[in-house]
Amino acid sequence: MNTWIKSTIASVAVALAGTLLAQQALAGCTTEETGGARLTPALYVPGGDGLGGLIRTDYSEERAVIVGLWKFAFTAKGNGAGGPPDGAPIDAGYVTWHADGTELTNSGREPKTGSFCMGVWKQMGPSTFGLNHFALSWDSTGTVFIGPTNIRETVTVDHTGNHYTGTFSIVQYATDEKTVLGGVVGVVSATRITVN
Repeated sequence: MNTWIKSTIASVAVALAGTLLAQQALAGCTTEETGGARLTPALYVPGGDGLGGLIRTDYSEERAVIVGLWKFAFTAKGNGAGGPPDGAPIDAGYVTWHADGTELTNSGREPKTGSFCMGVWKQMGPSTFGLNHFALSWDSTGTVFIGPTNIRETVTVDHTGNHYTGTFSIVQYATDEKTVLGGVVGVVSATRITVN
């Protein structure tokens, strides 16, 4: 029995030392591929997940540089005759890009016309992201549903991680979700909001 206890304690000590060494080795490891996130290894707990596998203690290695709260502005560009002129403000507000690949926008639109909307995003390159976003649009009284609006963005976060720029397109559909009622294209810029 003494031999078994000593062997078990030695095994646990070796596993713990290995985990601590791995964490120290990764402690300062940040790269552009991880969006500047600190890499933290998962903690192995035998049987901890009911299957004898890994339990994740930190998901920061999946945190893309886009994740966070941003103040954004849409500006018209490239709409041609009949569209809004280049430089015309289209929308502004706040947007949160979540680590799970979802996004939520608080638009500068009047609340009764539909100012909150949401989307999904994916990383397309080291600092480039694509967004597919939907809003529900209402008339100026907030009582007549116009239809869904699809907003698409392709944005690139700069080297500081505190600004992004890119392009957007907005397509307004009728209630049948097929008939296009109008649209606008342009550029988007955003600045990160931080705790400080």
